[in-house]
Amino acid sequence: MHRSRVFALLIDTPAPETAAAAAFWSAALGAPAEPVPGEEQFTTLHEAIPGLVTAVQSIDDPNPRFHIDIETDDVAAETARLLALGATQTARWLECRVLRAPGGHLLCVLPVHSTPEVFNTQARTWS
Repeated sequence: MHRSRVFALLIDTPAPETAAAAAFWSAALGAPAEPVPGEEQFTTLHEAIPGLVTAVQSIDDPNPRFHIDIETDDVAAETARLLALGATQTARWLECRVLRAPGGHLLCVLPVHSTPEVFNTQARTWS
């Protein structure tokens, strides 16, 4: 058995447009845009969506998109579950698995990043 939950919504933005996108989404959502120390590709939009990390991510791809991150206490098991549902794995980045869902949307599976209190109360259990 393992558990997982949606952890984040990422607004993937081509690198040259990241600052403008962060300023736009900050104003549009009424959330301060703050760079994430040590992770320069991310600008967090604090509390833009309560209970969900929301951030602009600078990408080396000219195609903007949105993707979600799913956090889990077992990356291999959650990746296997999603692959069985029809996703395909496209890459690995650190401990993260990058998948493409049917329909073409990207998602990432990563180890738990939220506090134990949040994860324990919000995660779904899978067998």
